[in-house]
Amino acid sequence: MTSVSVESLEAIHPWRFAAQAAAGEIAQVQYLMVYGLWTPERAMACAAGHDRDQAVDVLGSLGYRLDHGRVPAGGKSWAIVQGMARRRIGYLWREIRTVAEAMDKHTTLTGDDIAMLSGLSNPRLIGGAA
Repeated sequence: MTSVSVESLEAIHPWRFAAQAAAGEIAQVQYLMVYGLWTPERAMACAAGHDRDQAVDVLGSLGYRLDHGRVPAGGKSWAIVQGMARRRIGYLWREIRTVAEAMDKHTTLTGDDIAMLSGLSNPRLIGGAA
């Protein structure tokens, strides 16, 4: 699940967009591992090929090379992007869990709510609307 639309991609570095696309799957597997729930079957159920395919397509349209099974000349493989996401999730795991628990208790959370809970900033998108 990616929360940044293709229309607002110019505000984000393309490789960060790709890592964000990988982050949902990685965070789900992390959760399973942390809570002793991991099995191969559950890990496979976390696969988000649609997010990977979107990242490949979007980055390709911008001239960046991202490939599922190999490192293309001048680009990155999906495994590299997953590693970027894994490092960031590890760094932000406490904040992710805090927000996930709040999401479980509330119907909606705003970006400002999430910033307050996590202690992270909620930068405004230029030209964006809430």
